[in-house]
Amino acid sequence: MRLLLVHSDFLEYEVKQSTPAAEKVPQKKRSARFEEVLVAFTAVEEDDEKDIAAAAKIAAKEVADVAKQVKAERVAVYPYAHLSPSLAPPRSAVRILDGVRDELEKLGMEAHRLPFGWYKSFKVSCKGHPLSELSRQINVAKQAEELSEALKQEEKVKSTWQVLEPDGKLHEISLKDGKMSGYNFSQSENLKLFAIHEISKQREAREEPPHVQLMRRLELLDYEPGSDSGNFRFYPKGRLVKSLLEDWMSSRVKEYGAMEIETPIMYDYEHPALKDYLERFPARQYTVKSTKKKLFLRFSACFGQFLMAASSNISYRDLPLKMYELTRYSFRLEKAGELSGLRRLRSFTMPDMHTICGNEDQAKQEFMDQFKLSIRCLKDIGFALEDYETGIRMTQDFWEKNRDFVISLAKLVNRPVLLEIWDRRFAYFDPKFEFNFVDNVGKASALSTVQMDHENAKRYGISYVNENNEKSLPLILHCSPSGSLERVIYALLEKAYSEQKHGKSPSLPPWLAPTQVRLVALADRHVKFCEQVADELEKSCVRVDVDDRSETVQKKVREAEREWVPMIIVVGDKELDQKNLPVRVRGRKELAHLTVKEICSEISAKTQGLPFKPLPLPRSLSKRPIFVGAD
Repeated sequence: MRLLLVHSDFLEYEVKQSTPAAEKVPQKKRSARFEEVLVAFTAVEEDDEKDIAAAAKIAAKEVADVAKQVKAERVAVYPYAHLSPSLAPPRSAVRILDGVRDELEKLGMEAHRLPFGWYKSFKVSCKGHPLSELSRQINVAKQAEELSEALKQEEKVKSTWQVLEPDGKLHEISLKDGKMSGYNFSQSENLKLFAIHEISKQREAREEPPHVQLMRRLELLDYEPGSDSGNFRFYPKGRLVKSLLEDWMSSRVKEYGAMEIETPIMYDYEHPALKDYLERFPARQYTVKSTKKKLFLRFSACFGQFLMAASSNISYRDLPLKMYELTRYSFRLEKAGELSGLRRLRSFTMPDMHTICGNEDQAKQEFMDQFKLSIRCLKDIGFALEDYETGIRMTQDFWEKNRDFVISLAKLVNRPVLLEIWDRRFAYFDPKFEFNFVDNVGKASALSTVQMDHENAKRYGISYVNENNEKSLPLILHCSPSGSLERVIYALLEKAYSEQKHGKSPSLPPWLAPTQVRLVALADRHVKFCEQVADELEKSCVRVDVDDRSETVQKKVREAEREWVPMIIVVGDKELDQKNLPVRVRGRKELAHLTVKEICSEISAKTQGLPFKPLPLPRSLSKRPIFVGAD
């Protein structure tokens, strides 16, 4: 099935001429006008006949997701054969179109299905916002096949929700009519938002989060219209930020003791261990076809690392054994309605470490150590403990046997945490934790995470030789100390936006700022001096550029501030003969008068121990392309 979705001020239509497939249409339905409507131009295809009920349900869900994003309460399902060359027979098409309308009504929407098999005149007034024109292609058989068993079981599992305080006090909480009860959230607003997000399971992106505009305005990255939704293009500044995060994350994990490896990004869908694992992971996969095989794109480094471990000889003396890969890229076929900038996307870079442990005691110790590692990693990036919320999830059985262990995790963050207790295990892990960032539209997204895996050692044939020279099955920890690096950038931008709302100057951490110092030349005669200063700063590993454009100084300074440049230095005649330069330091009201050496020292103090890369663009602003148009 193919859909063209147009959010419109109105739709008017009138039937004109019948085709051989035309259905009978009462006079009152031969013309109509719908105000404030999402028009779903729909072509039903041959493959949709294989499961008519599923086709209608999946299509209705896609349309409803978009309707929620654009806040449309009315939908017009418009039969539109021109979207596809392989159409379903008219009788089946009508049944599916009627089914789409009925399913939308079940979802609480006003839905209309326009006459089938008629040439119609129509007028539509598209609203023209970024989400007003969208297309969808639905492969019913594929979507039904690739919904993993874990996803199906996750929908059936029963959870109880509690807030655990660092002193061990428990508060059972519930959500009813959008209101939380069972705990006083007055001092924990983001924890409340996180709990609502998790309990309601409302993942749809109903409004655009602020970071989307920021990532464009700062010329970091943008959507890639030539790719699938949820895939992004990184401009030079964004590539710099991401590559610094890659270097930093890899160094931290290797310092922790992990061995870096590299594995393929696609695997045989029919491989017994891999196929079984797909059924136990709560995510949707991309699949591709080669000449002989059906393949899937990895959603993590698990597949390659587990196959590598299975073919290795491992002794108890090697444990805990840690393997690490920076997966550029991993792929998850997230629902279209849940895609929202960098918060939820379909291809991402994931620092992915797996730890093979000999027994549960060793696994719990590593779980604790990796919990601490994640705190340190997020602190390096620029996130304090109060910037994110902790979620810990486990079965009732694990909770009853390991209550003190779970409480010790809450003590480490010294803040109340959200507990989700399952009545049974629906996937391979038990327990898991995440550090979740709550953004400016109230959505929560996991950054760091660790999972304790009870199944995959047996599934993949991973074993180690114990002290008695016998083969034993290990437990495996899955750890990403930062989460996907794209989501890290999302959280940094959302945090900066939040700080701006509270009167602070938004910024990136100095080590991630694409330009750390900008020299603004008042006139052409000052450019040479700016270049000399820039040479000195570059020798001390400072990213510095020179604004040599023929613009007013006010505009140059304003644009540097809009780019969040940490230090701005305006150079005129007076500065040519002075050692101290007038430095506008971001976030400070007063000008600082610093020597070049002092500028280097101040930046070094804020970036010490963190990676450095040179400027990603030409030093002279006059020689730079503009990657993103004006707002």
